[in-house]
Amino acid sequence: MKIWSSLLAVLALVLIAWIGTGVFNLTSVFGIVIPYAAFAILLLGIVFRVVKWAKSPVPFRIPTTCGQQESLPWIKHDKIENPSSTWGVVGRMALEILLFRSLFRNTQTEKREDRLGFGSSKWLWFGSLVFHWSMLIIVLRHLRYFVYPVPALVQGLEKLDGFLQIGVPVLYLTDVFVVLGLTYLFLRRVVIPQVKYISLAADYFPLFLLLGIATSGILMRYGFKVDIASVKDFAMSLAALNPQVIEIGTIFYIHLFLVSSLAAYFPWSKLMHAGGIFMTPTRNLANNSRVVRHINPWNYEVKTHTYAEYEDEYRDKMRKVGLPLEKE
Repeated sequence: MKIWSSLLAVLALVLIAWIGTGVFNLTSVFGIVIPYAAFAILLLGIVFRVVKWAKSPVPFRIPTTCGQQESLPWIKHDKIENPSSTWGVVGRMALEILLFRSLFRNTQTEKREDRLGFGSSKWLWFGSLVFHWSMLIIVLRHLRYFVYPVPALVQGLEKLDGFLQIGVPVLYLTDVFVVLGLTYLFLRRVVIPQVKYISLAADYFPLFLLLGIATSGILMRYGFKVDIASVKDFAMSLAALNPQVIEIGTIFYIHLFLVSSLAAYFPWSKLMHAGGIFMTPTRNLANNSRVVRHINPWNYEVKTHTYAEYEDEYRDKMRKVGLPLEKE
């Protein structure tokens, strides 16, 4: 039920865009109003979530570590797994964000005969890496529609992505990889019983939505041909805040509506982990607890009674019973 409800929700979005633009010709609504509204929701949502996270107090250093902490000079310090400096944290965060280091180290528990065994979970790491990097390259490639002249970086990515040119138009490798990555992540949730049991509709919906976006984009490029020049004119008008209604084709507005839905959904979903990784204290803090004393700011003031005060108060009684006194 969780799978089918998510799939039906995405199909409903496709149907809404198809009827709205193909039947009622509401291109101004689906081409101007909805994209602007989705972009505003995206920005406001990200700001809201980041500010909310930033307000969460973190009085102590709570980084997750799996290496030797910095201590004595003759003990080798693991500067990446247990960073004690800012540069160590930067290196750790870079490996985490760009290469998913913690996911690479992940293991899965299996029952082997009558014993528990720990096996590799590298396929999850590889599938996630393929999807995320393909998605990033696709987003960067799409910048050619919004800027003029096209930056050299974007042109270089296009050439690298399409170096296996097979016919016209050019076949981009990321178009294939993003679909394969999403398909693997979906099948993993369906095939593995433990993962399927804990999966929610909120886990399936983004996968189907991203697959819908990728599929509609591929259909525009290799199936229902659209005028690229018109797409660029339309995108440039949106970026310049001078929107123009241009008849491009229903498939384009379906693709744009799905992208707008993803943008509006992004800040309130699990997809926001893309920004949350930068705000995670288990990752972005240095483990310098042996160097710096961290005092909980929530601690209320407590009346203390030192041993010196205790000795002054009971000096006579302690002397009578023969207890040693520090001041004597």
